[in-house]
Amino acid sequence: MAVATPAQLNLDESPSWGSRDVDCFEKLEQIGEGTYGQVYMAKEKRTGEIVALKKIRMDNEREGFPITAIREIKILKKLHHQNVIQLKEIVTSPGPEKDEQGRCIDGNKYKGSIYMVFEYMDHDLTGLSDRPGMRFTVPQIKCYMRQLLTGLHYCHVNQVLHRDIKGSNLLIDNEGNLKLADFGLARSFASDHNGNLTNRVITLWYRPPELLLGATKYGPAVDMWSVGCIFAELLHGKPILPGKNEVSWIY
Repeated sequence: MAVATPAQLNLDESPSWGSRDVDCFEKLEQIGEGTYGQVYMAKEKRTGEIVALKKIRMDNEREGFPITAIREIKILKKLHHQNVIQLKEIVTSPGPEKDEQGRCIDGNKYKGSIYMVFEYMDHDLTGLSDRPGMRFTVPQIKCYMRQLLTGLHYCHVNQVLHRDIKGSNLLIDNEGNLKLADFGLARSFASDHNGNLTNRVITLWYRPPELLLGATKYGPAVDMWSVGCIFAELLHGKPILPGKNEVSWIY
């Protein structure tokens, strides 16, 4: 996995980012886990605000932290919209053990954990959909789809591809507000971009045919295919293209 050093984050643009310790927060419970690391529901000790702490997994990184995390942070720093999850700040935990000369004993000066602090959302769309007997009403579907399309349009206007639209990445609060989340696979793009992009993105059930067939030049249309899958899933009550692998999905 590609890695980078903290200097590449350009946190000088926001001096407070990275200056606070994770001990400013009280972890209440773990609410998620994946290849990226753990996600915790936490409370800011000074204000009592409830937030989500996303820990960036560093176990196998000896020279820095994953370039995917760098991209996610940089992208979220420039996106400010009511239907896009807000990255509030970056906090750190104490670094590695040092000797008397201040040198890192294990040779990795970036071993301290890094956490992304997000606004807290109560649910995700998949979790709500999986509740026994749950069927969304037409007004609810219209409300969620409007918010999803509004947030995604904002991303595309700002030249960001999400590349992982799925129910678990659509967060919803108890008032019905929906926000796009998890920009770990997102990429900035330009309308005149001629370079190749990886086609190993987007969860299989929501991946468009052109990516399955190996396309490396694409744009916002790949996100829109995923949105269409979400729309049909809300109406149908279950995923409409649940292939077990790429071959079964195509055929």
